[in-house]
Amino acid sequence: MQNIELYIEGQRLDLFNDESVSLTQTIKNARDVAKVFTSFTQTFNVPASKTNNKIFKHYYNFDILNGFDARIKVDGTIELNSFPFKDGKIKLEGVKLKENQAYSYKITFFGDISKLKDQLGGDKLSDIDFSGFDKDYSSNVVLNSLQQQVTVNTNIITPLITHTQRLFYDSGNNDANTGNLHFHGSGGGNNNHGVKWNELKYAIRVNTILQQIELQYNLEFSTDFFRNVNVPEMHNMFLWLHRKSGKVEDLSGADQVETLVDFNQISSNQRFDIYNTTFGSLWTVSQLIYLRLILTPASAYNNTPYGIRLTQNGITVYNSGITLTGQQTLEYGTDWNYTGGYYQVFVETLLDMQFANANWQGQAREAPSASISGINYISPPFGATDVFRFNVSKQIPDITILDFLTGLFKIFNLTAYAKDGKIVVKTLDDFYSDGQGHLSGQKGIDISEYIDIESSSVDVALPFREIFFNFEDTKTFLANRFGEITNRAWGKLSYTAGEENLDGGTYQVKAPFGHLLYERLNDANGGTLKNIQWGYNVNNDQRAYLGKPLLFYPIRIDTGGIGIVNEVNSDNVATSHIERSNIIMPFNTVVLDPSVNDFQLNYFQEVNEWTRNENGQIFTGDLFSRYYSNYIGSIFNNKNRLTKVTAYLPLKILLNFTLADRFDINGQRYKINSIKTNLKTGKSDIELLNEL
Repeated sequence: MQNIELYIEGQRLDLFNDESVSLTQTIKNARDVAKVFTSFTQTFNVPASKTNNKIFKHYYNFDILNGFDARIKVDGTIELNSFPFKDGKIKLEGVKLKENQAYSYKITFFGDISKLKDQLGGDKLSDIDFSGFDKDYSSNVVLNSLQQQVTVNTNIITPLITHTQRLFYDSGNNDANTGNLHFHGSGGGNNNHGVKWNELKYAIRVNTILQQIELQYNLEFSTDFFRNVNVPEMHNMFLWLHRKSGKVEDLSGADQVETLVDFNQISSNQRFDIYNTTFGSLWTVSQLIYLRLILTPASAYNNTPYGIRLTQNGITVYNSGITLTGQQTLEYGTDWNYTGGYYQVFVETLLDMQFANANWQGQAREAPSASISGINYISPPFGATDVFRFNVSKQIPDITILDFLTGLFKIFNLTAYAKDGKIVVKTLDDFYSDGQGHLSGQKGIDISEYIDIESSSVDVALPFREIFFNFEDTKTFLANRFGEITNRAWGKLSYTAGEENLDGGTYQVKAPFGHLLYERLNDANGGTLKNIQWGYNVNNDQRAYLGKPLLFYPIRIDTGGIGIVNEVNSDNVATSHIERSNIIMPFNTVVLDPSVNDFQLNYFQEVNEWTRNENGQIFTGDLFSRYYSNYIGSIFNNKNRLTKVTAYLPLKILLNFTLADRFDINGQRYKINSIKTNLKTGKSDIELLNEL
């Protein structure tokens, strides 16, 4: 018998002597392959003792001031024989009365991963502070972003995806104001055609979104899969910033203009970096004597109101509002607290105005007796002009953070668990590869001697005859045409293990994203295949379409030259066009060459839009084969069984096993499907899948 100790915010709860405290743990249940987070819950009762009444502040009495708040979960811990067993959250569900007296409290213990759901709640991606990534939305900025190199550090790009305009390539046609990408010259008249710059929208790297989630919600994801530059399928993925169908509009709800102060002359990426090597040393808070920011308007604008917004590592740490005039000084320790990182300075105005400069001043002493080092960085004169600022938080798709994360989990078959303060995110295959006994010849955890041989069963493991893997939205024009021709959604997989007569129902794993079929263009004048691929985000009537959030991979390609409309009039008629060669294009593959990386963002091995599988250029690493096939294939294997046993596991096993470990029983090895344990007796009802 184990001694169970339950703590709530460090206070030990009294337990009923005969209370059965059980815990069910599962990583992936064969009957729910879309399960993503590895949480567990357990509800049980504790007595309304003097100690517990004090902890729960006599919750049954609603007249008590500052009583226990049952609306929120609080920190909880389970110990077995004084050894830490599980951390998590506890929620009070209610109180049972007998003869009008409190008898017991009903509580639920939630696994540690529930902290993620609690912290995120119903917040949306638009609730995240992306201000450090906002950009001007103008012809020059958009087109520069369309042509830039995409490195591992690039966060915002412009992909060749249009929201309304139909693009094509016809070297024999120069009609004005069309989507013809062939460049016919730089003159006016009929030569003004191509992709209009205002047809394009920015996109943000998905790992940048994850980074901002970590910063804003004080979370930390492991770098096993998220935030790992060595996992290109994840790191190279971008989210199109498309919140409203049709053209980009200012969704801020205000007429104010926000201008990023340019410190490019002294620091990279338009930011003032406290880690800049020109400081001579890495300053700490204790070393700082002072650190201040001074903004000086041009003399003619001393009475024009403006505001200062200061971000640190992309998070706003100071915002004055548009209430300031004349020279302003912000001091560390008074206006904001310094904890390290990089700063960006934004000036907010309602009117055009000019500034003489922005000035960072600072001094620090490396040691009590050391000399003082200082900085004095001054920006060149700059203006806050009436340029539309693309606010990422306002333009990002309308989806909750939790649904967004869940979608990524469904795409890549990920699992998550809490360890050492981190949220460990791994593919299911990588998770199982960390378990004891996963290697041939390696011993698993032998539980043979603890098995109750009087109670066991072997059931059919296969719960379904067919599983559908799909994206939620494949209703754009080209994807819809594909569905009409093939009678199957673009990128969808129907898995039956090659057996058409299996018994059971159907199951769907559906990611909450859009999925475009991209088009590589031919020259309509002769049929030559061009180095141009684009995305057409319209509905079946070829009208502007919102759809679900769109994920894609950007690849910069030398087109040989395409026409871009860089100026339009108030009626959106082209007035000027230019030629550009190197363009960022959207793909469902990470690279162009399958011999380098054969992955494609489809559940099914579709014909690749770019290579068209010609000359043996076949992308075989689809989502199913890369991330699902091992697990799903084992479930559908005719040799697979769901073995159910009862075991009385000792404390040394209960405290140390993980769901990635294999259990050995009489020489046979098994994966753990689920385990329900009576923590007091050690009696465990275990579901096992035999290792094939």
